Amino acid sequence: MLLSRRSVQESWNEYLKNGMTPEQAKKERSRWVKIYDLVGSVITALVLVFVIFTFVCRPTSVVGTSMVPTLHDGDWLLTMAKSEYNYGDIVIITQPNVFDEPIVKRIIATEGQTVDINFVSGQVFIDGQEIKESYINELTKRSGDVTFPLVVPKGKVFVMGDNRMHSTDSRSTDIGFIDTRYILGKATVRVLPFGDMNIYANFQQGEE
Repeated sequence: MLLSRRSVQESWNEYLKNGMTPEQAKKERSRWVKIYDLVGSVITALVLVFVIFTFVCRPTSVVGTSMVPTLHDGDWLLTMAKSEYNYGDIVIITQPNVFDEPIVKRIIATEGQTVDINFVSGQVFIDGQEIKESYINELTKRSGDVTFPLVVPKGKVFVMGDNRMHSTDSRSTDIGFIDTRYILGKATVRVLPFGDMNIYANFQQGEE
């Protein structure tokens, strides 16, 4: 049972009844007050952690090598849900009956944008403009079974892994366009490994 300040006061009176001097009773009461405050602080901290990880951000592990060199297998991220997602956002995706576990990819295009890929040169074009991708491991020369160019439907995004030659993503009908309702959140901080912590701010084309 948790201590209350009333119970502490009752203990003080009990100490006096049991023959303690006022000084001894004062020290004992002070000790219990500190315990009461410590327990309250611990409970508050635990509740705060629960609320943050449930409603604000959540930890997610990276599985596989599809996001190399940006992210590696075993990295841990803190992700935050957003009302909208933009080009360059690294997002965590879940999709019932499609993925066994959440996957991590980068948003390349959003609803209404036209995506085209030249698999010979490895160039990626959004609305006719080539995008500069400093974050990729290799040029985009691996195709899937999707035909380009294509327009991203409303409420969906087109995603690819940074490790273009070793990523199954929106280039394949196995994944296709991602409904934004299935995006758990945007990666904001890489927290593990400790020596490789990184903050992912709003992405600007060609920079990270």
